[in-house]
Amino acid sequence: MNIKGIITGIKYKVILSEDLKIVDINKFNINKVPPFCLLKDGNYSFAVSKWVSPKRTRSYPYERVYNTLNISKKITVIPVIKDEGFDGDRDFLQWDTISLMSLLDVFVIFAYYNKATKNPDYENKITNFQFDNKYIVSKIKEIEQYHSSALHWNLNELNNNLHNIVDKTKKSYSKIEKQTGVLLHNQNGIDNYKKKIVKDVFDFMEFSREKAQKAQLREMLTTQPKESLPTNTKAKITITNYLGGQYFFTVDEVFIEKDTVYLIECKHSKQSILPSKGDIKDGLIKMILYSNLSEVEVDGKHMKSRAVLQLTSPKITKEFSSEIPVWERGNCLLLNNFSQEQIWFLDALMNEAGENGFVVKIGGVT
Repeated sequence: MNIKGIITGIKYKVILSEDLKIVDINKFNINKVPPFCLLKDGNYSFAVSKWVSPKRTRSYPYERVYNTLNISKKITVIPVIKDEGFDGDRDFLQWDTISLMSLLDVFVIFAYYNKATKNPDYENKITNFQFDNKYIVSKIKEIEQYHSSALHWNLNELNNNLHNIVDKTKKSYSKIEKQTGVLLHNQNGIDNYKKKIVKDVFDFMEFSREKAQKAQLREMLTTQPKESLPTNTKAKITITNYLGGQYFFTVDEVFIEKDTVYLIECKHSKQSILPSKGDIKDGLIKMILYSNLSEVEVDGKHMKSRAVLQLTSPKITKEFSSEIPVWERGNCLLLNNFSQEQIWFLDALMNEAGENGFVVKIGGVT
């Protein structure tokens, strides 16, 4: 099953964002601040989040960005390349990440690591990665004086600065390799990545899309162990936005009823009664996308769509959803023995679903 949709703009009310710790820019160090914070510089303020890898499936970077979405000016710091060493992974920043951040009106600082240490548990892996903080502060200062959109900034950085960051990354990894004695991946891969970038944005987009499509296909053929799905009806979805970006996602489950297709993002916990907040907020980024779709097609047929966030656990004894009356929902919360904190969180989640037109379903494993 192939699903296509278009996003012409984002309308979404964030309710579950967490309080941001306030950090003065004179004391700011990207390596020491929380994963998301509120940065103050005189009369300027920014929400800042940071990624630990350019790969979106590591360490819930979507959750970090989600927690900043209520602030008018948002910055996220992403390493362009993360090389964990020859015995580990090497990940590259992809166009679709940049496009998604642009769609969410988030300024991207393309960053690089300039320090790391040998991982004591592996012969050829490094750890304790450190960003070049001086460089990141300089880019934040630039954004302070930048009066165009995040989209314009991100594309300008992609065109005019990303290749410089790749060069800095390459030099830094050579230095880290010598200092730690750890064998890293062959730098020909970095050179090839740079060639794709410097040709032009279009070629970089196509290169990244090809990799994203391959990843999408791989996910289509497997079910992650943490997922618990009633039907295993995965489907590909390709979302095009007004920026020219395309997202290649895999919908965990699809259900069609008459002229409506339900796009279901599933989060599962084996040990706890609920998935982690990070996992749920990661799913909410998908809800932002799916709840803003228009012109949806399923195998070439135009259909309406509805976004669904499904949370499952073997500890759930009474299933319920955000669509049932509030009094009935309250009974379900009590019957499932949720803690007071979990009840508050779920009430806020249900309110966010109602405000933005998607559905939350909570159930056990079938």
